[in-house]
Amino acid sequence: MLPRQKLTLTLLLALSLLIPLTGNLQVAEAAQQSSQIDAVLVVDDSNSMNKSDRNKISNEAMKMFIDMLSAKGDKVGVVAYTDRIQREKALLEIQSASDKDDLKQFIDGLDRGSYTDIAVGVKEAVKVLQNGADPSHEPMIVLLADGNNDFNKASGRTQQQSDQELNQALAEAKKDGVPVYTIGLNADGKLNKAALGEIAQKTGGKSFVTDTADDLPQILSEIFASHLKLKIVPIQSITANGSYQDVTVNVPNASVLEANISIMSAKPVEAKLYDPSGKEVSIPSSDVLVSKSKTYSLIKLLKPDQGDWKLKVKGVAKDKIDINLVFNYDMELAMDQIPAKTYSKGDKIDINSYLISNGNKIQNTSLYQDMNAVLVAKDLDTGKTTETKLGNTGNHFSGTFEIPDKHAYEIKVRAEEKSFYRETTPVKISAKPGGASTGAGTAASANDLDKKPFPTLAVILGVIGLAVVLAALYFLLRMWKKANQGFVGQIVIEIRDENTGEKTYPQYKKLAAFKGKFNLHQLLQLAPELRETEKIIFTPGANDRIVLKNTSPSTIEKSGRAIDATKGLELKGGDRLTIPLIGVDKTIFLEYLV
Repeated sequence: MLPRQKLTLTLLLALSLLIPLTGNLQVAEAAQQSSQIDAVLVVDDSNSMNKSDRNKISNEAMKMFIDMLSAKGDKVGVVAYTDRIQREKALLEIQSASDKDDLKQFIDGLDRGSYTDIAVGVKEAVKVLQNGADPSHEPMIVLLADGNNDFNKASGRTQQQSDQELNQALAEAKKDGVPVYTIGLNADGKLNKAALGEIAQKTGGKSFVTDTADDLPQILSEIFASHLKLKIVPIQSITANGSYQDVTVNVPNASVLEANISIMSAKPVEAKLYDPSGKEVSIPSSDVLVSKSKTYSLIKLLKPDQGDWKLKVKGVAKDKIDINLVFNYDMELAMDQIPAKTYSKGDKIDINSYLISNGNKIQNTSLYQDMNAVLVAKDLDTGKTTETKLGNTGNHFSGTFEIPDKHAYEIKVRAEEKSFYRETTPVKISAKPGGASTGAGTAASANDLDKKPFPTLAVILGVIGLAVVLAALYFLLRMWKKANQGFVGQIVIEIRDENTGEKTYPQYKKLAAFKGKFNLHQLLQLAPELRETEKIIFTPGANDRIVLKNTSPSTIEKSGRAIDATKGLELKGGDRLTIPLIGVDKTIFLEYLV
């Protein structure tokens, strides 16, 4: 095998060959903005909610939110708080319907406790996103509460202290580009609407109020629409007659990733679906997902064909049925770069803007057909904003911006049609004496997207491939050694029954008999009811430590906080962990002793 020095030199060579390409790669990355969401659902889980949310509308809202997420790729976490963190689930990437079911089961298992402190929940949600969000995703927080605090007098906590912590958390959220959307629950009429409105306003989110689950589809649709620059498309409101009634669902173009059809009715509803060719499509099927609750039905079409789909809806006679539609698109809007220089009053700047998907310009002229675009210019000296209509050439938008005064400006393009809108990254330009443009490079140049790949790509890939092979040989030996590495110390295990509150006596499990790796289920003597713990794996670490990796639906908690252990958590002597199980009402307590 090659010595480490030779392997290092080979990898450095591969990296040095990649350096000339980085300028072009940055342009491509700037043009690819994700339509994926990283969301944390924050719910007031205090006893006061028994009055302001007696029907657990908050649970229904969170479950419907999860159902509206993309079938794959979005990440969502849950924070339930009182005056402390009651339960928490770290960000989970949705990969299947079972992932959504696990999250909804977690929500159904939430219990309420005493006291309330909104700052605790919001502060934790911000930390969850800071520790686990994907930088390429769109982060957001959805807060469900009545807006009121109720402090434990014995703790000495004051409203001023809570407000200070809340404002700090909101400032961090705004800095990180995380809007907080609030849903005020008002069953008892004691909602603090102003407090929730201020939370949303400070972070660029929106605030909503409801005292009934009937409002949830509209509220959640608006949250999704606002966050992903989409528009709600009302389909139809019908009064059921006991027979199937036809509803037309128009998919406007081939760029739709998902179509979310929400059906709200006080009583059960049956539905049939027909594609644009008239063929009946099974509900559910590989391309049609369905989620049902006591308050809603959600039908999700994956990459639906363009055209008029027919939805047949059958409800109980005289029952009102509301149907709304929200599309999800994988596209962004880019603007040609504006030269970085000092401009003068009266100078004209050519504006060209394009729709892009996966870093490439969209050539579908039918998509542009029903779109309108404007150039939005904000005078940074006066605060005045003006809009100038741009021309639609069929495959891009174009126009001219004439600088009206010796001021600094921020300009962007906004394009929209009936189901969505998109905006380019704002660009700053200056016409002040001695000033210079500062934002010329913040928008992706659509012209750069047409550049051909670097001609030596094959050579680079060959060098990288060689480096990968050599690295693989090196790491295979390391893996073989690791697979036969032993453990030291012992793990102390206690199990608490959450129904009775009883806890088992401590069990001391010595680790010397294990080699390479073992799972927690083995330590628990393979008890069938605790089978979900077989996905909690331990491997040896350096310096008498062990590494825990969690791929189970359970949350790993350390010092009262949820820890993301999907990539591995190193434990040293004396570390203690808490693992609330999902499948059974039991909590496992672990302590690693060396």
